[in-house]
Amino acid sequence: MTTTGMFDVIVVGGGPSGATAADDLARKGRKVLLLDRAGRIKPCGGAIPPRLVKDFDIPDHMMVARIRAARMVSPANREVDMPIDGGFVGMVDREHFDEFLRARAAEHGAERRTGNFERIEQTADGNAEIHYTAPDGSAAVARAKLVVGADGARSQLAKQAVPGGDKMRCVFAYHEIVRSPRHGEGKFDSARCDVYYQGHLSPDFYGWVFPHGATTSVGSGSMQKGFSLRQSVGALRKAAGLAGQETIRREGAPIPLKPLKKWDNGRNVVLAGDAAGVVAPASGEGIYYAMIGGRFAADAAEAFLQTGNARALQLARKQFMKLHGRVFLILGIMQWFWYSSDKRRESFVKMCMDKDVQRLTWESYMNKELVRKSPLAHVKIFFKDLAHLVGLAEA
Repeated sequence: MTTTGMFDVIVVGGGPSGATAADDLARKGRKVLLLDRAGRIKPCGGAIPPRLVKDFDIPDHMMVARIRAARMVSPANREVDMPIDGGFVGMVDREHFDEFLRARAAEHGAERRTGNFERIEQTADGNAEIHYTAPDGSAAVARAKLVVGADGARSQLAKQAVPGGDKMRCVFAYHEIVRSPRHGEGKFDSARCDVYYQGHLSPDFYGWVFPHGATTSVGSGSMQKGFSLRQSVGALRKAAGLAGQETIRREGAPIPLKPLKKWDNGRNVVLAGDAAGVVAPASGEGIYYAMIGGRFAADAAEAFLQTGNARALQLARKQFMKLHGRVFLILGIMQWFWYSSDKRRESFVKMCMDKDVQRLTWESYMNKELVRKSPLAHVKIFFKDLAHLVGLAEA
């Protein structure tokens, strides 16, 4: 076994959350090890809102497409377009986007290593040892004062180190990256995301067609055991006119359903990103929440390193839930209710025809906060929503 140094922080996992945490801590002058396994690309629609671009200084060249509208498709094939007035949603290719974030962390001083996390052990002096397998198959260990667990949904580090970390409930997502048709060919619009709310494509989530410039992500998700996501995506490709497009790659992974109740071990481990469960219910959006979670984990880590007080690690979850907990609660209720039957999905898509619904939805998504202005619009939407809930509105 090779022992490979002492660090202030070891970040396990090099996705958007881990790379962000490593970058922030390296910029603060901390000695950081970023440990990531090779060859992992998460199945992801790849949407990033303007708030993320601004807060995390993402260069234009990382965006492979600019989406200016969404199309919602109901069980009865009702199509509702939701244009983005005066703005756009950026689309990234996770293979290149994640690597950009890791490389940026290294440029600011983080040490990168490739390896598979095996276990964490506590030392008598209060530090942590991370045992991992190097690319050549050899065993290695690195020590740190603190560990940030950002190794994804069903995190092995969370299972070993954080109470409740073994109880993550997940939706399983699967997508196929296909060669994009020409803009305007058939149903394809390179500046529009299509979202299919149809029970045969997903009994409890949705199907998506998200253009990425030269390629397009076609996917679906479900937590229902026995439901065939491969068949679902095949049916979706046919419905979207993409059945004959070349398949570049296929990927699947679990997506967390809700944040864990505890993100730290009260000693020297704090979680971030999917490992902490921060994927938005109903939408499945994760990149922004992963990155802001990584930033909050870095802030908590810095406070811990400065004070030696392990209670500082609780700040990561407290900061995140203060800003986004209410949004996650509302989206969770929406998913539980509106995705429960095709009748309700039909009503949900019909509601999306309302211009106030569209405007408030986009404003909240783009800025990552609940919109508090336009009280009359909120009242109107509330009563329309209530009418659907009690069955007074026609589908």
